[in-house]
This record gives sequence, C-alpha cells and structure tokens, in this order.
Amino acid sequence: MQTQTIQRGTILIARPSLLTDVFHRSVVIITTHSEESGSIGFVLNKSLNIPVNVFLNEINSEAMVYSGGPVDEQNIFYIHNRPDLIKNSELIKDNLYWAGDFDDVKYALNNGFIKPNEIRFYVGYSGWSENQLETEIKNGAWSVHNSINFDVFEDWDHTLWKEQMIKLGGENLLWFNMPENPMLN
Repeated sequence: MQTQTIQRGTILIARPSLLTDVFHRSVVIITTHSEESGSIGFVLNKSLNIPVNVFLNEINSEAMVYSGGPVDEQNIFYIHNRPDLIKNSELIKDNLYWAGDFDDVKYALNNGFIKPNEIRFYVGYSGWSENQLETEIKNGAWSVHNSINFDVFEDWDHTLWKEQMIKLGGENLLWFNMPENPMLN
C-alpha cells in the first residue's frame, strides 16, 4: 500500500520522470528523516562492481560497494543487520541498521563474523534538505512505500527497480521494459 509518510525504512522508487536524474531507475531506503533537517538514504541498486577492500585496504572482504548517492562521495557508509557485533548502530527498521563503530566492522569482517549478505557498503549517500523530498514526492518523482518487501542485501543491481515497477502495476508496467534511455529506442 502506498503512503506519503516518510520515516526510517521508507522505500523510494524513482518514477520514470527522473529519466536524466542521478536517481534514474533507483530504489532508495531512507535511514533518517526529520521535517527540520531533511532526509538521508542510500540507493540500493547501483553497484560500483568494486570490492570494499579496494577502498579500505584494512578490510579483508570482497563485498561489493554501491553508489549510495551523490552526497559526500569521499566516504564509505554501511547498512547491516549485525548490531550484536557493531556497537552504536542506528536502527532503520525491522533488524536493519546503519552506521556503528567502524573498528567493530573491521574486526568482524576480518575475522569472518559478518558475512557479505549481512552488510552493504556505499560510497556517498542520498540527502535532501528540509521539505525537498516532500516536494519531489508531491511532484511525482517518487513512489513511496513504508514496507520493505525484498532483501536489502541481495545483489539487485539490474533487477530491483524493474521488480518494484511490476509490483506497482498499472501504468508502471509500461516503463519496466523500456530501455535505460527511451530516446535510443
């Protein structure tokens, strides 16, 4: 069921109107939202196809890094489901967390305590200032959902947006099979 309420764990599905936008065919999870300070989230389906140990050589892991969004692309962020191993993690929703003590992440990964399907790394994040996201939603740029009906840690690089468009149904079925750039069709 679609709702316009934005909160931790809200899923944003980019509408076809974002054709030339950085969020074209993106699915984003909101990790923080406040009417006063705006929203923070991560794009879930844009893999860089580069393992995290290329960015952080102190981590012994082949986990792939994703583009989290266009803000603060000099830093690595992470979503995980292991608050038992990563202190100071922030609950997003339903046993899904972000951030936490980076030394705990290094130790747990380097010792095999966290599996690749329990953590996802992102370069940068998606950020919206006060009321910016609400305006984008009002203008039809995003479909908003407050339930997560897929595994955030699965490799969704090329299929997540299409699958979500199919689930939305209706006019969205026209868009899910279109090429990335319909002008090249």
